[in-house]
Amino acid sequence: MTRRNGYALLSAIIALIVTLSAAIYIGVASDDGSSTRASAPTQKGSGRGPVAPASTGIWVGAWSASPVGAEPGTEVRGLAGSSVRNVVHTSVGGTSARITLSNLYGQSQLTITHASLAPSSAPGSPAAVAESMRRLTFGGNATVVIPPGRQVLSDVVRVTIPADTDVLVTTYSPTPSGPVTFHPHARQTSYVAEGDLAEDATGTAYTGQIDAWRYLTALDVLSHDSEGTVVVFGDSLTDGITSTQNANLRWTDVLSRRLRAAVAAGQNVPRYSVVNQGISGNQILASGSGRPADNQAGVGRFHRDALSRTNVKVVVIDLGVNDILRNPNLADPDRILDGLRAMVRQAHARGIRVVGATLMPFQGHRGYTDDRESVRQQINAEIRAGRVFDAVADFDKALRDPYNPRKFRPDYDSGDHLHPSDRGYEQMAESFDLDDLKGSAPAEL
Repeated sequence: MTRRNGYALLSAIIALIVTLSAAIYIGVASDDGSSTRASAPTQKGSGRGPVAPASTGIWVGAWSASPVGAEPGTEVRGLAGSSVRNVVHTSVGGTSARITLSNLYGQSQLTITHASLAPSSAPGSPAAVAESMRRLTFGGNATVVIPPGRQVLSDVVRVTIPADTDVLVTTYSPTPSGPVTFHPHARQTSYVAEGDLAEDATGTAYTGQIDAWRYLTALDVLSHDSEGTVVVFGDSLTDGITSTQNANLRWTDVLSRRLRAAVAAGQNVPRYSVVNQGISGNQILASGSGRPADNQAGVGRFHRDALSRTNVKVVVIDLGVNDILRNPNLADPDRILDGLRAMVRQAHARGIRVVGATLMPFQGHRGYTDDRESVRQQINAEIRAGRVFDAVADFDKALRDPYNPRKFRPDYDSGDHLHPSDRGYEQMAESFDLDDLKGSAPAEL
């Protein structure tokens, strides 16, 4: 087979993966984020969970995380009899909220009989702000059954959600459900309590702790301050795996704060929220094992995790280093670039602008070789030449050591020579040109 025919075959395979992935993960309830769907009143007796009527404002993503796989140890019972209190941090605030729950990796139906939402009383605390607890419903019912491989969108509740704050989303399932869909390496402590304590505002019973988000994949808000969502799509460098726990110092967190500050200062920048769809270890072309695949390849999850987010206006892609490091043979830069371009084409078909990042250095990491460095340089040359994305975030230039550009500048290195320190993550966000978020996809790249 000729090289040209090989790339044509690769493109066809990528297109097939994309089509199948989009078909697999269709929610029980869905919404494109452009309007508030009608909801039935909360069931009698809930008292504190008014369902929001149609209102002005724009639905945007305040927080989200990609489903990664099935949580070890939950294969049989799931989390039956436990209340799971996820702690998530908002990018923007709003006057109403809704959530998405996922059973993507479940092998049997997931029954949720009680769910709630409330702002946290303090950063990282499982206690809620007084009188803020809201019971969540699904099609007007307190109970929802999510089939394996599916997701569900809640009804809307009226609640004031501040920007840059922690929010508690709690679910209770009384029956065994099998594997729990989760996102590990959250860099945020969440909690668990025995029994149905979904509306317990004190948080005192939530003594179990975990660095993961369970079932929850999105929190949307009805915002008067934001007009769209920026989705950052990446691997552990976006997931923020080496950032300080419970401090919200991922580069996406810093970017979100930069955007809000720029808007408040009257600068001519888009009023966008920022959500993080990073998965540690993620690759563009290769998935993990299982059906559905753990840690699904970027080309396969792009529709689900990027294009299907609420009111997405811009996607930022920072992927490719794992394709170089985890390939048992020397990675082909053309295949990696073909995968990136396939995702860009999908975004452009929806009128969505794509900003792409150069691949940062990793000399000193155990996987480094000169040949792998050459692959990284070839990919970065194409990205900088404007032959992949609409705009470029040159993270390589921003974080590399000026005396040895194959490695991080020492103060930007977490110590493993692959992931940034907190200061390095901050530098990534500070080097990002906010003007690159303006506009939509061009007619032709």
